[in-house]
Amino acid sequence: MALFKKKEKALIDETSEQQNVQAENLSETDSGLVKTSLVLHPDWELSNQEKYVYMFKHQQLPLLKENQISINGLRLIQYEEGFVVVAFLRNTLPKSIHFENITILLMDSDGTALAKKVFELDTIGELPALSCMPWRFLFENTDKLADTIPEEGWKLAFEIKESMTRPHQLDLDESWEKEISPVQKEQLESLVAGLPALNPNEVNIRGLEAKFTDEGNLAATILFRNGSFKELQLEQLPLVVEDAADEVICQGSFALKDFKVKANTTKPWTFIFPKELIVKDSPDLSKWRVHLPENQ
Repeated sequence: MALFKKKEKALIDETSEQQNVQAENLSETDSGLVKTSLVLHPDWELSNQEKYVYMFKHQQLPLLKENQISINGLRLIQYEEGFVVVAFLRNTLPKSIHFENITILLMDSDGTALAKKVFELDTIGELPALSCMPWRFLFENTDKLADTIPEEGWKLAFEIKESMTRPHQLDLDESWEKEISPVQKEQLESLVAGLPALNPNEVNIRGLEAKFTDEGNLAATILFRNGSFKELQLEQLPLVVEDAADEVICQGSFALKDFKVKANTTKPWTFIFPKELIVKDSPDLSKWRVHLPENQ
């Protein structure tokens, strides 16, 4: 990637470069704002001078609120086939995050999109909690939405899908829509609305109801909670159910067909564990939990 190395030198040499930090325009000085620590990707080979520049730029960034993921533009470099943007990725969540496919917009000062591209960011690996990492984003000419791209007066932003701008919602399968009453549906909607908020891209499962059937099987109703930007599809799901004593009641694996959970929704589903899989007599179901096997 000789292009990136050459352009990185331009970033360092031009000390009067346009800052163009896409800040949240935070003016608060009270508690609740978070400082991030600069981390550099292990694959980046940087001189001490280059590291100093990133440290200096990082120190100039405004503080962020807790539980935010932000992108802050540093430098735009034009070339014949497109342009490269050097930017900081920032994470003020209390845990590390892993980027997948994400759409990034280059916009002018008025918020008009000038370029748009979906980036596969698996190579970044994990961005640690409360950290900030520089990264290079290569836009090609085909990604442009405008004839000209200014070298100043621009900003970067993540494209927020419509599903992420509305409140987290209940996602009911068609079969459930037919089976439950309007009152039961309203109760589920209230339950979902009252659950703790998911962090960005967080996906988890939560037990709703567990009871034994007349045949001696265990019926466990589970909430699939999808806090990500994209639809979740499951094909095979291993589950472990434990009772109030934290002892295993049953364990099994379920094959799922066309099972999808829409972005930013919670979907209930009931799993039937045959009595042959029940390993504890008279379990205490006053409190129970469901989870994936430890080796998953």
